[in-house]
Amino acid sequence: MIPVLLIGAAGRMGREVVKAVHHDPQTHLVGAIGQSSAGRDAGEVAGIGTIGLEIGADLGAVIENCGARVAVDFSLPSVVQSNIRALLNAKIAPVVGTTGLSQADLDTLDADAKQAGVPVLVAPNFAIGAILMMRFAAEASKYFEMAEIIEYHHEKKLDAPSGTAFKTAVVMREARGADFERVGGDEIEDNSTAPHARGGEMGGISIHSVRLPGFLAHQEVIFGLAGQTLNIRHDTITRECYMPGVLLAIKKIGDLPAGLHFGLETVL
Repeated sequence: MIPVLLIGAAGRMGREVVKAVHHDPQTHLVGAIGQSSAGRDAGEVAGIGTIGLEIGADLGAVIENCGARVAVDFSLPSVVQSNIRALLNAKIAPVVGTTGLSQADLDTLDADAKQAGVPVLVAPNFAIGAILMMRFAAEASKYFEMAEIIEYHHEKKLDAPSGTAFKTAVVMREARGADFERVGGDEIEDNSTAPHARGGEMGGISIHSVRLPGFLAHQEVIFGLAGQTLNIRHDTITRECYMPGVLLAIKKIGDLPAGLHFGLETVL
């Protein structure tokens, strides 16, 4: 079995990972980090009963004693980079679901991972349907000149736009080989009574981030041509949908070369 360390074990995603890793016959949870639940049993926090693994607060100490080969990080944008550096120093391959990393952060991470000789997988989204949504959007980008993205998340999500929206815009632009045509040019922004009402922009694509109670994770990519629109949408109903992708990443990351691998599609 693959020995796995989980960072963010007390969070909503972390609790799902505890259950998935514990019940999968090919993986074994050997370490867990969670500041708010340190000292408690990881299984009890996840709602599956005692599994004999205490959640720790000191990442360095847990790394030294757990013997993990792979680590899953669902922590916070403010600490994810330091977590990854500690894992690379210990030759533990990180599977990173924490979002909020910029392109500069990813470039630095790639260099650090290659120097350490360790593969790193950063996945903005572990849902298979979300990966297909991005693939379909990339294909449509070859035929449409204008597009926008609307992403909807719960009110406690810290980063905006979401990692999935960022990744989608990147693959859409790569598929076109050029920026999209900016709707309205600069006139809309110049004449707006509410600056940034059009959302942020990447490669000519306006990205709108909605943060409200009642949403979990949803994204819609809208393409427009004269007389028609094309909508590609993915909806996450429960966090359970991410777990097949997380388990796949844990099992496949050891087959990847050293360096950064961005997106779950790299192991599909």
